[in-house]
Amino acid sequence: MKYFFILNPRAGEGGNETRLRTQIDGLSVADDCELYVTKGEKDATEFVKKQCEAFPDVDLMFIACGGDGTFSEVCNGAIGYKNAIVSCYPCGSGNDFVKTFGGAERFLDIKRIVEAPIVNMDAIRVGDHYCVNVLNFGFDTTVAIHVQERRAQLGHGSKNSYTEGIIKALITSVRNEFKVYADGELMNPDGLGLFCTLGNGQYVGGSFKCAPRAVIDDGWIEVCVLKPCSRLRVPFLIGPYTKGEHLDNKRFQNLVTYKRAKKVEVIAPEGFAYSNDGEIIYENHFVAEIIEHALRLALPEM
Repeated sequence: MKYFFILNPRAGEGGNETRLRTQIDGLSVADDCELYVTKGEKDATEFVKKQCEAFPDVDLMFIACGGDGTFSEVCNGAIGYKNAIVSCYPCGSGNDFVKTFGGAERFLDIKRIVEAPIVNMDAIRVGDHYCVNVLNFGFDTTVAIHVQERRAQLGHGSKNSYTEGIIKALITSVRNEFKVYADGELMNPDGLGLFCTLGNGQYVGGSFKCAPRAVIDDGWIEVCVLKPCSRLRVPFLIGPYTKGEHLDNKRFQNLVTYKRAKKVEVIAPEGFAYSNDGEIIYENHFVAEIIEHALRLALPEM
């Protein structure tokens, strides 16, 4: 077995490379480990593919060291290679994927990662790209777009930008145009929604348990559409949505449409955007399909 720790140098607040090297040096398998620092967007994906092709007869474990974006890039490189195993060391600003398994603490000891049992994991295929956690669009994507735009303007993240994004979304994105077909069934006949989530994992946006019934190896996409509602009602959704209670809360039964599906088709107007594991993609017609056991995941024991 060879182990590759793939570090996003911009993840978190810095100092991750030093901490990782210290932990790696203390491993019994240190001689079989390599720390690779990514050079830019999608570099992690290309690095994983190259290693899988260079060592086709060797099991390779790729540990994504960063946030959800880094993990998604690593997984997109590993899918299709039988010798690839993925895991993560969550040191980014957004670590939603690991919350499905109880939180980041389970993944912060790299000795436990390299010794972890291997489990199967599904992925959602969208065109030639894969989503391993959550694909979402509508209200929260408007917030995410604003946050990214402000980060590009300022050169760094800002807590105020998230609040600004919510205000903007309350003005412009409580009534979004899109149609969602889950296994051929139109979930929103009026073609409108506050937002929609397609879940393989359970969490999105840092704290929201958007797909509380999601299981990473059950062969299903958890599809949830929230109908448009008044701006005054949106804040009252936040608490139940954060806790993952929105599917069962009687107060919101007239707003929530939920279904498990193998294949989801989305049709929307030109200029439509969705978030795929945090990456903003502009596409107004796409199909998302579950790929069962697309990946092998090293999942540390509790």
